[in-house]
Amino acid sequence: MQDKRNFTSGPILGPLLLFSLPILLALFLQALYGAVDLLVVGKYAEAADVSAVAVGSQIMMTITNLISSFAMGMTILLGQKIGEGESRALCGIIGSGTTAFFVIGAICTGLIPLLSGVLARWMQAPLEAFDETRQYIAICGFGSVMIIAYNVLGSILRGMGDSKTPLMTVAIASVCNIGGDLLLVAGLHKGAAGAAIATVVSQTVSVVISLIVLRRRELPFTLTRRHFRPDKKILKRIARFGAPIALQDLLVGFSFLVIMAIVNTLGLIASAGVGVAEKVCAFIMLVPAAFMQAMSAYVAQNYGAGKTDRALRGLRVAVGVSTVLGVVMFVTAFFHGDLLCSIFARDQDVIAAGADYLKAYAIDCLLTCFLFCFIGFYNGLGETRFVMLQGVGAAFLIRIPVAWLMMKFSGRLFHIGLSIPCSTVVQIALCFWFLARLRRRGVLAPDGNLR
Repeated sequence: MQDKRNFTSGPILGPLLLFSLPILLALFLQALYGAVDLLVVGKYAEAADVSAVAVGSQIMMTITNLISSFAMGMTILLGQKIGEGESRALCGIIGSGTTAFFVIGAICTGLIPLLSGVLARWMQAPLEAFDETRQYIAICGFGSVMIIAYNVLGSILRGMGDSKTPLMTVAIASVCNIGGDLLLVAGLHKGAAGAAIATVVSQTVSVVISLIVLRRRELPFTLTRRHFRPDKKILKRIARFGAPIALQDLLVGFSFLVIMAIVNTLGLIASAGVGVAEKVCAFIMLVPAAFMQAMSAYVAQNYGAGKTDRALRGLRVAVGVSTVLGVVMFVTAFFHGDLLCSIFARDQDVIAAGADYLKAYAIDCLLTCFLFCFIGFYNGLGETRFVMLQGVGAAFLIRIPVAWLMMKFSGRLFHIGLSIPCSTVVQIALCFWFLARLRRRGVLAPDGNLR
C-alpha cells in the first residue's frame, strides 16, 4: 500500500510532516467541499438559503463527526496492532468495523429525514428559512450511508499509515460537489436543496470510485466475506477507544449547536453571519486538526511498540510547527475577517456579522495548536476517556454558559464567540494536569516510557 508508514524508528519531523501533509490537504479539500455549498448559495441564492445551509450543515456535521469520531477507535486499534507487529489482525478489525458502521448508516438514513423538521425547530431556524433548512437536513439524511462510508474509509486507511488514499477520496468528492453546486444552485436555482443533493451525490461517487481503486491496488492483506462478520471482542475494543471520542464530539458538537441556536434568536443576519464565520473557521483550524489526526496514528504505533518517549518527542514537534502556523492564521482572521467572510456572502450586513464573530475564533487559533496535538497524543495512547471528560466538561461548564451570558448582557457576536477560546484555555490546563498526573502515578516515566 502506498504511503504505509512505520513511525516507530528513524527521524520524527520529516515522516510526521510527510504524513500530515496529505491529511492537511484532505482536510482542506473537505473544508472546501463544505464551503462550496455556502459559497455558491451565498452568491446565487437568498439569505434564507444561506441560513438554511449554515444551520443544516452544522447539524449534519455534528452527526458525521460523531460517526467519524467513533471510527477513530479503528484508527487507534489498527495503529497499535501495526506497532505490535500483528498485521494478521487487520482484516478482522476492518471487516467487523465496516459491518457495524454500515448498520449505523442504514439507521441514520431512515431516521434523519423523518426527524428533519424536529431538528430544524430545535435549532430555532429562522422562520424565513425553516422550510429550506428542513429540506437540506432531509436530503443529506437520505445519503447517510455514503456520508458515513466516506469518513470510515479514511479512518481505516490513516490507521494503517496511508494518508494519500483519503486525500484522493476527498479530492474526488470535492470536484463532484463543485460541479453539482454550479449546476443545481447557480444554474438551476435550486437553493439549499440543490446544495444538499450535490453533497450526497458527490460523496456517493467518491466512495464508489475509491472502492474500485482500492480493489485494483495491491494490499498487504486479503479481505474475504468471512471477515465481514461482527466479532464481539473486536467491536468491544473499537468501542472502548472510539465511544469516548464519539461521545465527546457529540456533546461538544451539541454545545456548538446550542451556540448556533442562541445566535439564531438574534435574527436572520446574525444566523447567516455566524454560519459564514463557521465555514471560514473550518479553514483556519485545518493545521491543528491535521496534526491531531497524524498524532493519533503516530502515537498509536509508538505505544504499540512501547516507545512512548518517542511519542512525547513527536508531540513537542507537532506543537511547535502548528504554533507557528497558528500565529499566521490568527493575524489573518482577526484583522482581515471581513475579507474572508466576503468569499462566502455578498450581503454586507452578513459579512460584518461574520467578521465580528470570527475575531473570537482568531484568538482560539493561538490555543488550538496546543489542544489539538494533546488530544491526538492522548487518543493514540488510548486515553480516550480523559479526552472525552475534558472536552465535555469545558463545553457545558464554560462554553455554553459564557455564550448565554454574553448574549444576555452584550448581544455582540464577538463577545458570544469568546466562549470558544475561554473553554480552550480550560482544556489545555486539564491536558497539562493529566500529563503530570501520569508521571506522578508512575504510568508515564520521566523519560516517557510506560512502566
